[in-house]
Amino acid sequence: MIRVFVDGGAGTTGLEIVERLRDRPEIALSLLSDDRRKDDKARGDALAAADVAVLCLPDDAARAAARMAADLAVRIIDASTAHRTDPSWAYGFAELAPGAREAIAASSRVSNPGCYPTGFLALVAPLVRAGLVPATAPLTVHATSGYSGGGKAMIAAFEEAGSAGATDTAFRIYGLALGHKHVPEMRVHAGLGVAPIFAPAVARTYRGMIVEVPLHLALCRDGTSARDIHAALADAYQGSALVSVASRGIEPALAALTIEHVAGTDRLALFVFADETAGHVRLVAALDNLGKGAGGGAVQNLNLMVGLPETAGLRL
Repeated sequence: MIRVFVDGGAGTTGLEIVERLRDRPEIALSLLSDDRRKDDKARGDALAAADVAVLCLPDDAARAAARMAADLAVRIIDASTAHRTDPSWAYGFAELAPGAREAIAASSRVSNPGCYPTGFLALVAPLVRAGLVPATAPLTVHATSGYSGGGKAMIAAFEEAGSAGATDTAFRIYGLALGHKHVPEMRVHAGLGVAPIFAPAVARTYRGMIVEVPLHLALCRDGTSARDIHAALADAYQGSALVSVASRGIEPALAALTIEHVAGTDRLALFVFADETAGHVRLVAALDNLGKGAGGGAVQNLNLMVGLPETAGLRL
């Protein structure tokens, strides 16, 4: 029996993780009641009693929890942004690079990727690693998430008439100051020397995400074709249970792709659309912002850390 404490289990990501763990007989799940969630002694006791703790907390609170657990045997998965570029923490994207899965399994401190970076890195990191996209390439990433990605305040704004910040809009862009906290994570783990321009948006749908990287082939290594790019991605994720690369992605057969393409699952679907004559490529990732981009990713990392089947409890 593996003892798992979800610290912050009442939040959006925490609820997704609990849902995936609650009925698993090999998991003994620990949660704190509302009146004890901010009690440091109760949290310290829960950390000390757990084999693995999953932190679903704001960044500062996640750092404080990690300090609280510094001398404990508990292994930690942090779902916040706090440790995603910290080299002393394993980066919890098992499919991202050779050796990543083994590093997660061996680590006592794992930082769970962000939802937007999951899509961006899945598309770009293998191409940089293969030498097809230079590390100096000036990239842009356009991404749209379901409103659940904004947490309780944004959910209320989209769902509760009369709530603070209530909105009836269908689509809005944000991050207009261009300093989004996901950008360092994207740059570091893609192996880029230049930070990408990140253009996030939110749509009136509860869950789902589209991440897109437009790419001029002129930015790539001389002679690179769209089929080279597709082949590099297909090779990177060959045999993956969760990440797929659509073979039809470079064909004209797919007329449209919805934000809900894999919503409700823990899968990540990648596409390469191209106009070879113009030298234009659209790299596209579809995922669930609460699945592979949050709760599903955390549970996958948990499985790896404790030696259970990687996809146990996940939605395939």
